[in-house]
Amino acid sequence: MLEDLQQQRIECPHCGHHLHVTLDPSAGDQNYYDECPACCSEIHFNMHIDEVGQKIELQVDADDEQVF
Repeated sequence: MLEDLQQQRIECPHCGHHLHVTLDPSAGDQNYYDECPACCSEIHFNMHIDEVGQKIELQVDADDEQVF
């Protein structure tokens, strides 16, 4: 069920440190930043809720990545 909190293991795009994050799909699609506890760099999270497929799609990247 997508309303429940989900745990996900990710890797910091800056230093490679592995950390666990809690995803809350009840708020719908989310776009936010959090800090890596190891290197203190900003990590960009882009979470999309796929209601049809009943899954969470999470993209993690560095805060300084640019799209042209």
